[in-house]
Amino acid sequence: MIEVKKNNFFLNEEVNNCLNNIIKNKSFANGYIFYGAEGVGKKQTALQFIKEIFKQSSPSENIEQRITNNNHPDFLIIEPESLLETKSSGSSVLEKTIKSGSEIIKIAQIRNIKTFLSQNSINSEKKIVLIIDAHLLNEAASNCLLKTLEEPNNGIFILLTSKLNLLLDTIISRCQIVRFRSFSSEKIKFILKEYLDTSKFNINTKLKIEDLINSANGSPNQLLKNIEIWNSFSDEIISNLASPIKNNLEILEISQLISEKLELNQQICLVNLIQNIWWRKTKNVGIVKKLENLKYLLRKKIQPRLAWEITFLKISMEI
Repeated sequence: MIEVKKNNFFLNEEVNNCLNNIIKNKSFANGYIFYGAEGVGKKQTALQFIKEIFKQSSPSENIEQRITNNNHPDFLIIEPESLLETKSSGSSVLEKTIKSGSEIIKIAQIRNIKTFLSQNSINSEKKIVLIIDAHLLNEAASNCLLKTLEEPNNGIFILLTSKLNLLLDTIISRCQIVRFRSFSSEKIKFILKEYLDTSKFNINTKLKIEDLINSANGSPNQLLKNIEIWNSFSDEIISNLASPIKNNLEILEISQLISEKLELNQQICLVNLIQNIWWRKTKNVGIVKKLENLKYLLRKKIQPRLAWEITFLKISMEI
């Protein structure tokens, strides 16, 4: 596990200033949409925003712990219901992770919001609803949420999404959008230097730091995940993928090795890595597109070994 020397490396100064002004002036909107790429701190910022709102009403209470443990009476969190599983038996509700695939937010969950908001606040002036991955609302749930947003109530909605275009325009129009921008390469480098305890992990010496940074796509959280995954790769895998493979037998062997030794999330992470390495070495757009399609096939769990073989064989014909 990578150790973080400071816990605020997700801090987005522009967003932080905006939310601080809202809290200071108590100028709360009925709804907010925190929009930005995955892993840029939307959830962390939302939870801190919620804690600060509640502290205004009951500063003496242990707000931090109650929100973290999801046992505050005026706070409700909604997450995609399908395929939820906890990271460990002792993890809190807020530490759930979602397998990619068929996750969705259903209308029954949104109806629970109506019940929640119909009750009087207990410890604060406002009740707060946090919706994770709001773009996964199905059609019925979206329409139900829209009606809830339109009705006067004592609630504040915070919707988190990386796909704003999948939300209803009518929902977007009723919320204040808070944009989270991806981190620059310079900021990612700064995070590596200042925030991570590099003595606790060893980046594979065959990798260039630029490849690690570029593969993170401006996301500090993704950078942490990638480093942990990349450190688990064997030298055999890394050395064989330093450049596009031309030999058909080698393609079959490395495809078998990858599909047998790596989980799907590790395989997708590996594609991101070699995409950057091979682009740096070849500047071939066709290779990048073929690897992008490989990621799509892996996410759909379509015969991973065959997907690797076909992709590598197609790439070998371009070089």
